[in-house]
Formats: sequence, C-alpha cells, structure tokens
Amino acid sequence: MDVRSRLLDIAMNLNRVGNWAADDYNAKQKRIIVFLDQTSKYMKFISQPIKNSLVDRTFTSFLTEFKTLEKEGKEGPHDELDWAEKMMTWGNILTHRSSLLQKNP
Repeated sequence: MDVRSRLLDIAMNLNRVGNWAADDYNAKQKRIIVFLDQTSKYMKFISQPIKNSLVDRTFTSFLTEFKTLEKEGKEGPHDELDWAEKMMTWGNILTHRSSLLQKNP
C-alpha cells in the first residue's frame, strides 16, 4: 500500500476515534483503544522521509504529538471533547496533506 493510502487510513481512524470520544468516550473506550493500536501499526508502515517535504514535516510533527494523544486516549482524557477535537484536527490535516502525494497507479 502506498504512503498516500496509508495516511488516509490513519486520518480516517483519527476522525472515527475523535467522533466516538466526542459522543461518549466511556461507552466507546474499548473500541477507541483498538483503533489507537491499529493506527500505531499503520504508522509503522510509512517509511520516512516522505518524498514531499511538507507532508514529511507534518507527519513528523504528528508522530510526536500522537504519542501523547495515544497515551491520554488509553488512560482516559482529562477533557474528552478537547482530546476528540485534537484527534479530528489531525485527521483533517493528514487528509489534506495526503492530497499532495501522487496516487500510485
């Protein structure tokens, strides 16, 4: 799978997790944890540096922040709505950045 597709998979997971957390974190915590783990696995398939420097810088920033977000998501966010918004924001950012990459035929 190409980098663009994997970034979109990550972005979709982030948006799902953010929506579930915003709806009712406590009721959906187990599902959120499963998707956080899946997202971590997806990230390992992206080799760096990414050919587009803007996408590479963004992904590097995301990797750093995701460590904190993942830990907080698994332990239970202090502010569920704020955490959900951060997840969805990163999902949107990665979706937009992926559009800068060529889709493999």
